[in-house]
Amino acid sequence: MSTAASPNIMLSGLARRLVEDGLLNAVDARQAMDQAQKKRIPLVAHLVSEKLVAANLLAQSAAEEFGMPVFDLDALDKELIPRKLLDEKLVRQHQALPLFRRANRLFVAIADPMNLNALDEIKFNTGIPTEPVLVEQDKLSKLIEEALTEVTSVMDGLDSDLDNLQIQADADEKGAEGGDTSEVDDTPVVRFVNKVLLDAINRKASDIHFEPYEKDFRVRFRMDGVLHEIAHPPVALSPRIIARVKVMSRMDISERRVPQDGRIKMQLSKSRAIDFRVNTCPTLYGEKVVMRILDPTSATLGIDSLGYEEEQKQLYLDALSKPYGMILVTGPTGSGKTVSLYTGLGILNTADRNISTAEDPAEINMPGVNQVNVNPKVGLTFAAALRAFLRQDPDVIMVGEIRDLETAEIAIKAAQTGHLVLSTLHTNDAPQTLTRLANMGVPPYNIASSILLIIAQRLARRLCNNCKVIHELPKETLLQEGFTPEEVDSGLTIYRQVGCDQCTNGYKGRVGIYQVLAISEQMQRMILEGCNAMQLAEQAHKEGFNDLRRSGLLKVKAGMISLDEINRVTKD
Repeated sequence: MSTAASPNIMLSGLARRLVEDGLLNAVDARQAMDQAQKKRIPLVAHLVSEKLVAANLLAQSAAEEFGMPVFDLDALDKELIPRKLLDEKLVRQHQALPLFRRANRLFVAIADPMNLNALDEIKFNTGIPTEPVLVEQDKLSKLIEEALTEVTSVMDGLDSDLDNLQIQADADEKGAEGGDTSEVDDTPVVRFVNKVLLDAINRKASDIHFEPYEKDFRVRFRMDGVLHEIAHPPVALSPRIIARVKVMSRMDISERRVPQDGRIKMQLSKSRAIDFRVNTCPTLYGEKVVMRILDPTSATLGIDSLGYEEEQKQLYLDALSKPYGMILVTGPTGSGKTVSLYTGLGILNTADRNISTAEDPAEINMPGVNQVNVNPKVGLTFAAALRAFLRQDPDVIMVGEIRDLETAEIAIKAAQTGHLVLSTLHTNDAPQTLTRLANMGVPPYNIASSILLIIAQRLARRLCNNCKVIHELPKETLLQEGFTPEEVDSGLTIYRQVGCDQCTNGYKGRVGIYQVLAISEQMQRMILEGCNAMQLAEQAHKEGFNDLRRSGLLKVKAGMISLDEINRVTKD
């Protein structure tokens, strides 16, 4: 058969090739194109389903027409299929299946090379550049069913696990008004919210964001310090989903005009419970909900796991061994300050010490430590808790955060009168912590006489060891980034992120970057003389203390993090 027999029928691409190869006549080819378009499925899928052309012959014609080799799906290692990236609607509609990731590319199996919409939509949906892989339609259809059935069975198993969860409000919140719960007694909504919570725990997220907009409602997880979009539920469901979270948190669901705070406890098993700290905030199109996940098992790490350089770790241990004085940890929200403090408390937590903490709220439960949640509504502030601690014969006191002069003065007084005090501040680096206290109104002589050690820290995403590759950069660039000429000349090797099935965009887990500053006698004299943060930073450099940037570069040099990541977390 040939198109010459039907000169009025215009064909192109694969259809024309099939006619030229004698697999179809022109009329049948035209009808097949029209039917496929009407069904909104690829031409190849229609031809195979209607048994108009054999799948293997179709693949051969497509390979010759588009200059692509045919990949045999029977030889595929099915473990490579990135199941987290499978969108059932897209896969079925376009008959296109993501097969595996290599470097920063997602290879997608298609039987019709003209189906460019499939590649574009999968790229848009995953955020990963796509590459087509030509396969036979019958084998592709079979593999799609297998892959999607497996994903569905996993979700069914998740559903059965959810039935065993015990979710309850925090005891402190049970007196709050819950409102009428009947309007949110909606099983699909309940199951969706439970799935989101469990998925966040399994993916080791630190926060969950429910965000309503005019024409969209999205759910995002913060994983390894970076937000990732997870789901886009229907906008119409946003009030019910948010109301469900508020009911779980024992908030007043009838109040939508002011922010509210609540807590949820999820009992995963007899030995493991996860707490969620929940906050709502009214926005233009509804209430935004942010949930902080407080998982004790992920926060109680040994000091060797935190990422301190050997000399930094020793400085911290030396300060912890002192009978009195103050240790301050500083950094932005989510930089791991609480984990650093509790690591220190874990070292100090022995039978011969009385340890008390005041936090807002206590994120990690530690047996042997007397933990207090501050509650400003009833007058239990940080300062009030500190005053109570000083009448309780303490050895070690931990204050969640020094927010005002009153708290700072009491904490410093405790440090000067025979107690070891640990606390946090929000500043950019260690030297600025001292000037921050001075700006609060703390006299310089109190600062100089009480503070032993300041730790400034950030959390950087750790490179995935499975897929990281060497990052070739010119010598001049490395010098500009802060490496020394000796390091560059010694054959410095750095790595960059790629991305694979075992990580998130080339990163897996996080590691701390620290500036550990022990207050020397010279620094004490400078503080008494009223020096500024810049002068203290210069003195710290003279005494050999690494700043955050230098500590980060050492981890780049060790192959633990990428140069892109250190630039993200320690921008000058």
